[in-house]
Amino acid sequence: MSFPRDAGRVVIVGAGLAGFSAAQTLRSLGHEAPVTLVDAEPTAYDRPPLSKRLFANDFSLEDLAFSSPEKLSQAGIETRFGQAVEAIDAASVTVTLENGEVVEGDTLLLAIGGRARSLTVSGADLPGVRTLRTFDDAAAIRAHVRSGTRVAVIGAGLIGAELASALHLHGADVTLIDPAETPLQPVVGSLLASHLHAMHSLRGIRVVTGLTERIETDGEAMTVVVDDGSVIPAELVVVGVGLVPNIELAAAAGLETDGGILVDEHYRTSVPSVFAAGDVARLRDSRGVLHRREEHWEAAQLSGQHAAHAMLGMDLPVRGASWFWSDRHGIHLEASGRLHGDGEFVVRPGVHPAVFLVDEGLLVGVAAVDDNNTVRAARRIIDQRIPVVASDLADPSFVLRSLLRAERAKTRNA
Repeated sequence: MSFPRDAGRVVIVGAGLAGFSAAQTLRSLGHEAPVTLVDAEPTAYDRPPLSKRLFANDFSLEDLAFSSPEKLSQAGIETRFGQAVEAIDAASVTVTLENGEVVEGDTLLLAIGGRARSLTVSGADLPGVRTLRTFDDAAAIRAHVRSGTRVAVIGAGLIGAELASALHLHGADVTLIDPAETPLQPVVGSLLASHLHAMHSLRGIRVVTGLTERIETDGEAMTVVVDDGSVIPAELVVVGVGLVPNIELAAAAGLETDGGILVDEHYRTSVPSVFAAGDVARLRDSRGVLHRREEHWEAAQLSGQHAAHAMLGMDLPVRGASWFWSDRHGIHLEASGRLHGDGEFVVRPGVHPAVFLVDEGLLVGVAAVDDNNTVRAARRIIDQRIPVVASDLADPSFVLRSLLRAERAKTRNA
C-alpha cells in the first residue's frame, strides 16, 4: 500500500482527455496544491465526436467540453486556455507561454498529444486539403460540405471511416482512399475488418485501394490521382493518415524522445519531476523494450488517471485489457485485447459477426458489432484469465454464461 507524497504545484500541459483526467484525479485523490491546465485550445473538450458527430445540430465546443470554466474553478483547477506553450524548462519546472507568462510548478505533466499527419505528395498543401484533429478543423469541414459536395477522404482507418460515414449521411459524394485492401485487420481481425470495410461501398461510398500520388487543381476543383490509375474529382480533400506526436518541446527541454516522449511504467520521463501521458507518451519498460504509443480514448483517460497516481507516489491501479470503439453507418463497434498474432480465431456468425482470439486456452481478444454486453463480459474473462474452449465461443450465450459461472465460483470460494 502506498501513501500520497506532496507533488507540490502541478502544471499540466495539454487539456485533452489525458491532461483533464489527470487534473480531476489529482483532486479526487486529495491533492490540495495548485493544479494548472495549459492548452492552446479554447477549452478542454472531447475529440471522438469530431469525426462521428460533426454534422449534428448540437455540434459545438460547449457540447463537447469536459467541464465548464466555473466547475474547473470550483475544483481548484486553474486554466490557461488559448495560450500555446513556447518553451519548457524541465530543470526548474517552468512553462513559458506565447504571451510571455511563465507558469511555475514543482511537478510537470506533458499531455501534449499530437497533430494530424500530412501527406508528402505534390498538392498536399492546397487550400482545399484539410486534416481533422481539432474542433476548428471539424468546423471548417462542416462549413465546406453541402449535399452533393464531392469529398475525397484519404485514409480508411478509424477516423477516416467514421468521417466518410458522417459525410455520406450528410449528403456528400464521398470517395474513400486507402492503400490497404482491408484496413483495421490488426485491431479487429481480417473477417470483421472485411465486413466493416465493405459497408462503405454498400452505403454508396466509392472505395479506392491505392496510394495517393498527387493532388492537382485547376484553380477551382481538385483532382486526386491514385497509383491504381483512379482520378478522383473533389471539392474537398480530407487526410486521415495518422498522428505525429508533439515531441519538439520535450526534446528541446532535454527529455528523451523516440517516436514519443519516453516514460517508464510510472509515466516518469528522463527528468524525475516531469511526467508524460496520453498520445505523446511512449513506454520504455524495465527491460528497455520500447512499446507502441496508444492512441485510443480509454488509453488516454487511464494514462492521465494513472499518471496522477504516479505523481503522488501512489500505486497505480491495475489496468485490464485494452478497449476501443468506433461508430459508422449506424453501427457500433467495440474491441478489446489482442486480435493478431498467435492463437486460434473463432467467428460467431450473424448479421454482424463477432470474432474471438484464443491462445493456449485463454481468451485474449474480442471484437463485436452492436453487442457491447459480449465485449464487456469477454473483457472480464480476458482480465481474469478464465479458461475457455475455443469452439464454445461460437455460441452467442457462451461468453455471458462462462463469466457468470466464474463469478459464482469466485463468490463460493471467497
